[in-house]
Amino acid sequence: MKEDQKNIIGFTILFNRYKKKIFNYVLRMTSDTMLAEDVVQNVFLKLYENLDRIHNKESVNFWLITTARNEMYTHFRSAKRKAVDKSEDIDDVEVESPVSLEYEFDMRELKKMILKELDTLPDEQKEVFILKEYIGMNYKEIAEVMSIDVELVKSRLYKTRQKLMKRLSKRIFN
Repeated sequence: MKEDQKNIIGFTILFNRYKKKIFNYVLRMTSDTMLAEDVVQNVFLKLYENLDRIHNKESVNFWLITTARNEMYTHFRSAKRKAVDKSEDIDDVEVESPVSLEYEFDMRELKKMILKELDTLPDEQKEVFILKEYIGMNYKEIAEVMSIDVELVKSRLYKTRQKLMKRLSKRIFN
């Protein structure tokens, strides 16, 4: 098999494995479907261009998240963060093994409430929560992506969870 064919096959496998995760991360951070699609496209173009430079294939997830984050912040700096249409499409978030239709409905409603509350939080707290809960990164990976200390990651995540629990409790029980 030719080297070009191996690169295309390898890239296709990585694209199919990570595209939804990267899209969901960017969508949750920006609430803008078109921007998320553009960022994902740019990230994977850069991946294809740099595929031969990534020696540790286990670090591809980290590389993709970091590149997506850089792409988002580049966009925000150039656009000076215009008002964006909020996406109400929650279908991209997967619910694993729902027990019943009622359970699935409740989980979707809860996720909508969480995402709505996340949009009211500072970006630093929102991003830490999304990277941990939706992307599944560990504290060290989050610290590296955000260029902050692991203890700061833990602190922000704790504060974010506390705020979310307090706000969601008020909405649910009042």
